Amino acid sequence: MTDSDEETRHEGSDAGDVDGDAHRDETDGDDRADHEPHREEFHEDPVGHTRATAGMTVSELVDGYGDAGIGAASVNEAGDVLAEMFANEDCTVFLSLAGAMVPAGMRRIVADLVRDGYVDALVTTGANLTHDAIEAIGGKHHHGRTHDPEKSLREHDEGLRDEGVDRIYNVYLPQEHFAEFEGHLREEVFPALEADPDADGGGAVSIADLTRELGRANAEVNERDDVPEGPGVAAAAYESDVPIYCPAVQDSVLGLQAWMYAQTADFTLDALADMTELTDLAFEADDAGCLLVGGGVPKNFTLQTMLVTPRAYDYAVQITMDPEATGGLSGATLEEARSWGKLEKDARNASVYGDATVMLPMLIAAARDRVE
Repeated sequence: MTDSDEETRHEGSDAGDVDGDAHRDETDGDDRADHEPHREEFHEDPVGHTRATAGMTVSELVDGYGDAGIGAASVNEAGDVLAEMFANEDCTVFLSLAGAMVPAGMRRIVADLVRDGYVDALVTTGANLTHDAIEAIGGKHHHGRTHDPEKSLREHDEGLRDEGVDRIYNVYLPQEHFAEFEGHLREEVFPALEADPDADGGGAVSIADLTRELGRANAEVNERDDVPEGPGVAAAAYESDVPIYCPAVQDSVLGLQAWMYAQTADFTLDALADMTELTDLAFEADDAGCLLVGGGVPKNFTLQTMLVTPRAYDYAVQITMDPEATGGLSGATLEEARSWGKLEKDARNASVYGDATVMLPMLIAAARDRVE
């Protein structure tokens, strides 16, 4: 090869590279124009910024959360689902209430929901019913503290024990209220549930019968003794003909007192009797929805009802602080419940992760504002 041939080859190569680069630039430009990513889901839905102004309502705040992300967006979605569930007159609503919601100050919110027709069945703990009755007959819970800075944590609680005070986080309850509660049960509630000596089947009654009788007695004593505090949740359910199911009643002072009374009386509880009534309620529902406050037995008892019906929940909202990764029921997602057939495939559902004493009032206020 001559020097001139090599020069010609390099010149041709350089020229070809220029033409190739020009061609690639032109082609790449066409590709970008023709193949821009298609982002249909969020193309027209940018994150906005929530406002918080003087005079705005809780409902307006929750509406504004819809502009934001992370937990705020979940609260907004839960408010939407809850409002749609409450507004649906053909929807049978199940409320699951765990934790210490009554002593923490959520008693009136739940009682109002029941009285105003937003709840068709309540599933709760014996603890909530115990504390509800204590307030109905004149007892009070008190603001306390989790510790005394001048004492160790142990010394603080040992001191409360010596003073006859029970602590529920930062809520105090004088122990004498439990003695008053025992008297209330023995005088006003249990005798009405004892077996008729002429009746067949012994003295077994359903737990729903017990909670109904508790509600009746709470209402009567509250009015008779002119108690400043309202008669509460069980009384509202009794007066509104809303059943209360308490599947783990044994795990409470109410259950302990029922057991003690049964030692000397013709009285016992049938733990399975409620299942038929609860299942029938789910069977007869045109649509079904649930609000799950906390987890535990009330949550599962509410959800598992759908396993023995041909249907599932059309709406579901849960408030929890428990993580999904532990595998525990309290943190189990509603999507997981869908896999079990507890939620319809197209059910509207939302989960809010946070303190129920903060989240429940916010969601209820927003949902009721939208509906009413």
